[in-house]
Amino acid sequence: MAQSAGAARAQRFAAGAGQVNPWLIALTVTLATFMEVLDSSIANVALPHIAGSLGAGQEESTWVLTSYLVANAIILPMSSWFALVLGRKRFYMTCVALFTLSSMMCGIAPSLPLLVLFRIIQGASGGGLGPSEQAILADTFPPAKRGMAFAVYGVAVVVAPVLGPVLGGFITDNYSWRWIFYINVPVGIISLFLTSRLVHDPPELKRERENRFRGGLSIDYIGMSLIALGLGTLQYVLDKGEREDWFSSNVILSCAIICVAALVGAVWWELRHKEPVVDLHLFRNRTFAISQVMMFVLGFVLYGSTTLLPLMVQTLFGYSATNSGLLLTPGAIVLMFMMPLSGVLVGRVQARWLVAVGMVGQGLALFHLSHFNLATDYRGFMLARVYQTMTLAFLFIPINIVSYVGVPKEKNNDVSGMINLVRNLGGSFGIAIAATVETRRLQYHHHRLAEHATWSNQAFMDMLHKLGNRGLAMMDGLIQRQSAMLAFNDAYWFLGVLVFCTVPLIMIMRANDPKSGGEVQMH
Repeated sequence: MAQSAGAARAQRFAAGAGQVNPWLIALTVTLATFMEVLDSSIANVALPHIAGSLGAGQEESTWVLTSYLVANAIILPMSSWFALVLGRKRFYMTCVALFTLSSMMCGIAPSLPLLVLFRIIQGASGGGLGPSEQAILADTFPPAKRGMAFAVYGVAVVVAPVLGPVLGGFITDNYSWRWIFYINVPVGIISLFLTSRLVHDPPELKRERENRFRGGLSIDYIGMSLIALGLGTLQYVLDKGEREDWFSSNVILSCAIICVAALVGAVWWELRHKEPVVDLHLFRNRTFAISQVMMFVLGFVLYGSTTLLPLMVQTLFGYSATNSGLLLTPGAIVLMFMMPLSGVLVGRVQARWLVAVGMVGQGLALFHLSHFNLATDYRGFMLARVYQTMTLAFLFIPINIVSYVGVPKEKNNDVSGMINLVRNLGGSFGIAIAATVETRRLQYHHHRLAEHATWSNQAFMDMLHKLGNRGLAMMDGLIQRQSAMLAFNDAYWFLGVLVFCTVPLIMIMRANDPKSGGEVQMH
C-alpha cells in the first residue's frame, strides 16, 4: 500500500503536479483564464459609456475591442515558444502579472488612446493564459483523467464569453464601466500567489528547454514577424470588415492582401525552419488536423450564434441589453453542469463518438433556431438556447482530448497554443460571417417581400384600407421586421449546414482508448 501511494506521488510529480492535489492546480490556473476570456466580451455593452466618458465617437470606441482581439491573436500561436524559452510557469506568471497590471491601468485610463494602449497590453498578456493553462492541465492530469480537467477549463473558455455581456451590462448600469477592468485585479493577485506555490514545470519541458539552450538560443524573428503581421491584419479585417462593407474599402482590401501574403509566407518559412516559433508539422497527424477543424467550427458557431441571438431580440422584440444578456444565462448555467458529465463520458466512450453526437446535436439545435418567428416569446428563445448549449459540452472536451492523441508529451504546449488559436479565429470568423449573412439576406428578403406590396395586390390594398392613414408606414415596418426575422433564420440555417459538413471528417479520426488516453491504431 505504501509503495502504491509512493508510486502515485511520483507519477503526480512527473506530470508536473508535485505533491499538490491536481484539482487545486486546475482551479488556480482557471482563475486568470476565466477573467481573460471574460474580457474579450465584457466591454462590448460598455462601449457607449466609454465613448461618452472619454469624449470619443462611437466608431472610435470600437478600438477598445479590436485592439484587444488583435494583440490576443498575435500572441496565441507563439505562446508555446515563449513557454519553452522562459519556462512555462515563469511565462504564465508573467502573463498574469501583466494582465492584472494592464487591467488596473485600463480602469484609470484618462483618454481613449491610453485605454487602447493598455488594452493591447492586456490582450497580448491574456493571449498566453489559455494555452498555458491547457498545457498545465494536460501535464498535471494523466490522459485518462484529462476529461474532467478540461471540463474546468471549458467553463472558463466557453461559459465566460456568454456571461461577459451580462456581467458587463450589470456593472456598467449600476457602477461604472471602469469596474469591468478593476474586478480583474484581485483575481489576478490571488492567481499569482497560488501559481507561485502550486504550479511546477514538468521534467519533459525542462529537458527540452535545456536542449534548446545547449546549442544556443535561435530566435525565429522572420517567423514571428510574419505571424504577427498575418494574424494582426486578419483580425482587423474580421473585426472591421462588416462595418466597412468588406472589400469595397481600400483599407480592408489592403489588409486582406497583406494578411494572405504574410500567412502564406509564414507557413512556407515555419515548415523549413529548424526551430520554428510555431510547429506546423503537428498537422501531419491526421487526427490533430481534423480536431483543429472541429475546434474552428465550434468557435465559429458558438460566437456566431451568441452574437446573433441578443442582436435579434433587441432589434426585433425590443429587449434591453440586460434582458437579452439574461436570455443567454440559463444556457450558460446548463453548460456548466453538462461539462462535468462530458468529462466523465470521455473516460468511458471514445472521444470521436462524443464529437459525432455533439456535432449532430449542435446542427439540429441550429436548425431549430432557424424556425423562430415574430410570435416567439422569451421562453421559446431561452429553451432553444438551452438545447443548443447542451450539445456544446459534447464538443469542447472531446475535441480537446483527441487533439493530444498521438502527439509527444513535450509538444503539449504547441497543441494547446494551436487549439486556442483556431478556436479564437473560428469565433472571429463566426461573428463576422454570421453578421454578413444576416445583412445580405435581409436585403434579399426585403426585396422579395416588397415585390408583393404593390397596388395590383388586392390583399395588400385591403390591408392598407383597414389600417387607414398610417397604413403605408405600418406595412413598411412589418415588411422590415419580417425580412429581418427571415434573415436571422437564414444565418442560423447557414451555421447548421456548416456543422453538418464537418461530421464526415469524424469517421477518419483515429480512435483513443478512453481509459488510458492512448491511441488505438485503425485497420
